[in-house]
Amino acid sequence: MTRVRVASRPRIPALGLAMGLLVLATPIGAAGDDGSRGDFDHAIVDNARQLIEQGRQIFRYDTFGDEDFWGGELHLHETIAGAQHGGVGPGLSPSAALGVGLKVDVDALPRGLRKQLKRGQVDLNDPATTLALLQLDAVVGVSGVFDPGGHITSVGIQCALCHSTVDDSFAPGIGHRLDGWPNRDLDVGAVVGLAPDLSPIATLLGVDDATVRAVLASWGPGHFDAQLLLDGKAFTPAGGSGATLIPPAFGLAGVNLHTSGAWGSVPYWNAFVANLEMHGKGTFVDARLNDLTQFPVGAAAGFADVRSQPDLITAKLPALHFYQLSIPAPRPPAGSFDAAAASRGQQLFEGKGRCASCHVPPLYTEPGWNTHTAAEIGIDDFQSGRDPDHRYRTTPLAGLWAHGKGGYYHDGRFATLPDVIRHYDSAFGLGLVDAEVSDLAEFLKSLPND
Repeated sequence: MTRVRVASRPRIPALGLAMGLLVLATPIGAAGDDGSRGDFDHAIVDNARQLIEQGRQIFRYDTFGDEDFWGGELHLHETIAGAQHGGVGPGLSPSAALGVGLKVDVDALPRGLRKQLKRGQVDLNDPATTLALLQLDAVVGVSGVFDPGGHITSVGIQCALCHSTVDDSFAPGIGHRLDGWPNRDLDVGAVVGLAPDLSPIATLLGVDDATVRAVLASWGPGHFDAQLLLDGKAFTPAGGSGATLIPPAFGLAGVNLHTSGAWGSVPYWNAFVANLEMHGKGTFVDARLNDLTQFPVGAAAGFADVRSQPDLITAKLPALHFYQLSIPAPRPPAGSFDAAAASRGQQLFEGKGRCASCHVPPLYTEPGWNTHTAAEIGIDDFQSGRDPDHRYRTTPLAGLWAHGKGGYYHDGRFATLPDVIRHYDSAFGLGLVDAEVSDLAEFLKSLPND
């Protein structure tokens, strides 16, 4: 019988096999003999901790030098102080400040002051109390500048003004900070409108003081018009305000675009806001803003290429970005949704409702360029038309329960989650019945879930 010879496999030397198994068994990131890999792993962890700490400080307390605008040009501090304290008018009392949505950080208050507040021994109708709170850095998102004699000489704002609130644990408007939560009580227009001199804004827009104040008054709580100083479009074609809802700054890890429009990523928007909206001192470049047709105000003002010296913004962008990405979407309170209905809603979300085709779990937005035209989502194109790419972002859904005040969508046009769902039911012909709409709403209220 003829034997068929089978080709033999190459033999692996025993030592080579042993070394290969040793490499496979070594944990990724374990230190080598010289400790270099382990040292760098420690460097990564240390860097992350430093970035979070630095970013938190920047987010909460850094004005980027914008006090030269808010105090130096608009003289907002004079209105806060009032005539009795070297300013103008009656001054801004804590009660009035809370009334326009400003918040107080209870952790910045000395224990004795907290006791006095509890006993009703602090005059919340006296502007002097507001000045004392500013000296304590207790007003969330606002910093006062004081001379050695304790007189306020300017005022600046921080990221936290719009993108933090408090938990009301001490009293309404007074509590522990909730960084990343949008302050939907804050009436930005009313706060800016307190300034005695709005001529820098009026000059930029080419209108008079009365017009600026009317536009600011139209925004209302929780709204801000970031594009106004670019295109001058204060109102929609139907006559409504051009302002949009303040977005959350939590749950952004893995999410491409930061806001409802297709402007850019988180660090882009940080640089945009710090330079152009907060009026800090830094560097910002976006050639798209040179378009005189779409951005007549911004192009004329040179907002496409801003280079201030000293630059007080650029070096802080990495830590600010890292801190924001570290803020998770808050989990819904126990008992705030029907768990059984939410379970049914999840099946609808991923099936009949077709929600997951755009709001891809677990990001609940689209990985990549997460945008759609107005026609694709069945709404008007006023706001998308103000953005460079004329598109709307696919909103991340985690933590919706924490920013429902003021409504849903970029401008709050839908009062409730069922209203949003019914819009898509109509636009896409989904054929949802009322019970399914309700179940879907319960699922959305449950995000982020385990």
